[in-house]
Amino acid sequence: MASLQERIAITLERVAQACAVSGRDVSDVKVIAVTKYVPLDTVAAVLDAGLTEIAESRWQDAEPKWNALGHKGIWHFIGHLQTNKVKDVIGKFEYIHSLDRLSLARELHKKADAAGLDVKVFLQVNISGEDTKFGLPPEAVEGFLKDIAPLSRVKVIGLMTMAPHEEDPELTRPVFRGLRELRDSLNQLALTPEPIQELSMGMSNDFEVAIQEGATRVRLGTVLVGH
Repeated sequence: MASLQERIAITLERVAQACAVSGRDVSDVKVIAVTKYVPLDTVAAVLDAGLTEIAESRWQDAEPKWNALGHKGIWHFIGHLQTNKVKDVIGKFEYIHSLDRLSLARELHKKADAAGLDVKVFLQVNISGEDTKFGLPPEAVEGFLKDIAPLSRVKVIGLMTMAPHEEDPELTRPVFRGLRELRDSLNQLALTPEPIQELSMGMSNDFEVAIQEGATRVRLGTVLVGH
């Protein structure tokens, strides 16, 4: 069993190789360590090992970790976010990766405005069309961006998607390419104050393909911290 340090080193080398294959600078891709299934001491070890970006998907699981380590690193909320949990994550998680409905956008704006801060969000898009996945259909994103435009505290910085789990990661390529192409077409419409730059896509099984297709953030759990 490789140590945490060894797994991190191997994974970062794979990231670098995927960037090289696609002619990208490795500094353009940030690794987010998904720690939702591991205990507090493992999260501390990840941060001590030099990975600064941490992701959790449920506030009740994240709370003790954030209370102990929230002053370290940059925290991402990647799970389906219920509106009644917005109060718990605002001001703690710098990024929300799962904005997928107007009611959530309004609650994020309301709570962020009350706290006097902005919240950086990724729109979750269901590129694959799977019934089991959350996210906006691609054809609904343009209208959604227009709907949330008045919510000044909600800053859309990127798009997020999850590909189906495939034995052959190459089969995920159309999903990741679809998200990149959607981002580029949205930017041509200039629907946001600043161009949408970020693409949160790629997990342990398929992150190299995602990087080749333009991922700027890869969400890695198993490959880094184990099962």
